[in-house]
Amino acid sequence: MPKTAAQKHPRKAPKKAKAEVNELTTAEATVETLLSHGIRTVYALPGVHNDYLFDAFARASDRLSVIHTRHEQGAAYMALGAALATGKPQTYSVVPGPGLLNSGAALLTAYGMYAPVLAMIGQIPAQAIGRDQDHLHEIKDQAGIIARLVDHAVLIKGAAEAPSKVAKAIRSMAEGRPGPAALECAIDVWGQRGPVGPIPDPMPPRLPRPDEDKVRKAAKLLGKAKRILIVAGSGAWGASPEVTQLSEMLQAPVLSYRRGQGVLDGRSPFSVNLPLGHELWGEADAVLAVGTRLFAPLQQWGVDRDLKIVNVSATADGAGKLHKPDVALIGDAAPSLRALIAALERTNEKRASRADEMRERQARMRARIAKLGPQLAFLEAIRAELPEDGILVDEVTQVGFAARLAFPVYKPRTFLSPGYQDNLGWGYATALGAQHARSDVPVLSINGDGGFMFTANELATAMRHRIPLTAIVFADGAFGNVRRIQQEQFGNRVIASDLANPDFVKFAESFGARGLRARNPQELRFALRESFAIREPTVIEVPVGAMPSPWEFIHMPRVRGKTKR
Repeated sequence: MPKTAAQKHPRKAPKKAKAEVNELTTAEATVETLLSHGIRTVYALPGVHNDYLFDAFARASDRLSVIHTRHEQGAAYMALGAALATGKPQTYSVVPGPGLLNSGAALLTAYGMYAPVLAMIGQIPAQAIGRDQDHLHEIKDQAGIIARLVDHAVLIKGAAEAPSKVAKAIRSMAEGRPGPAALECAIDVWGQRGPVGPIPDPMPPRLPRPDEDKVRKAAKLLGKAKRILIVAGSGAWGASPEVTQLSEMLQAPVLSYRRGQGVLDGRSPFSVNLPLGHELWGEADAVLAVGTRLFAPLQQWGVDRDLKIVNVSATADGAGKLHKPDVALIGDAAPSLRALIAALERTNEKRASRADEMRERQARMRARIAKLGPQLAFLEAIRAELPEDGILVDEVTQVGFAARLAFPVYKPRTFLSPGYQDNLGWGYATALGAQHARSDVPVLSINGDGGFMFTANELATAMRHRIPLTAIVFADGAFGNVRRIQQEQFGNRVIASDLANPDFVKFAESFGARGLRARNPQELRFALRESFAIREPTVIEVPVGAMPSPWEFIHMPRVRGKTKR
């Protein structure tokens, strides 16, 4: 049979388009991947190990901003503050060795706060890594040190692999245990050119779907419980509507001490502080933990067979780290709680309102903590002037401790507290990053005179980059908490707790910032009002004396039996 025309001239399959390949340096490929993943700012301090990286930053300056600080800890803390305030990945870059170590406290804090901070750390020449040859900034087993501060760390060895390694690092910060990641690159690799394939687009994190059987089990358990306490940590930040709905469905108070504040609007009678949560823990027959390790309740308040626990956690390890829950829902909080709500609509028993009970208990609690009067008066002044969506960054200081107990927080991510590291001096630079990333709202940093001086040099950064952060310095001339412990527990043998301070108003003015002084809460209100109106870098000095101890409201005794499963 003669062939048809089509058979004589068969249509050829279309050629596949070749993947675009460009010649880029390792640094340029890294920067392009950062940009493709929505990162538009790098907090950084330059140095010779990263010269080619900074040149790549300069070449992309129409798309990328570099906020350079006066110390590596400032750069890392700024990235941390930006990540906490936005919930989005942020990055910082420093040289190896001393640069890494100087930034280490902030990276460690990011790990403890599950914050998506990407550290880009330089390295000595590639062939010398691990050989102990005394290169500039060489540190023995730098990768091993980094591995103890993050869950994902990798060395970039060339331009071709840079995009995939950067993309994987960014993705890792939202998968499994959320938290920081780190990239190293050698001084002689940043500038090497090579063929680079297409820059990868962001990939959504792989998150487990709610286990339907466990959701039903949790709904059955909670639906039959009579007195439920919800405990919310920072893992609940993205699930505020769901937590609010569950609180209403279950008539359950919501305890948030530091990280979870604002998940339930602090004006609700169901939003309870730590000491009231301590009471409720002792009365509860069921607890719903959302995005929290339950450290204080499990380690200090006690647990017994009469208390059932449902834990919503990003990872199985996180859910059972301190105590095996009765039900563990593994995955992102919002979809897990939505599934739980749907199941509870079928199993939840009818509940009488506890609103009046909670209002009465709130009033009694306010009377109890009134002994913190000096701190509370300043916090009332701050709350009166800080807008509802303004951000407060606390510190390891007397007013900061009280803020964790008594500062009303209305929305998630508007109260930033440093987690279990609780490191003195984190506040000012972290708040600076939060203010830079959230230029649409005022950010307020509260400090003691001790903690403020850790990163007070970053006033220069605030001025150089016109970051309108307002900082209060409560100045008592001492590490006040240390001094009180020495007085009360060590026979008044006071040592190494007194401070020599500058005049903080003049100190601020020496940088060109605005310096103000407030001697009482009313003057503080006027100063805050002025600062928030003019939107310039400002320091407000508040001279204070010794303040009442908050610790009886923080370290509280066991209220449940000793039985453990």
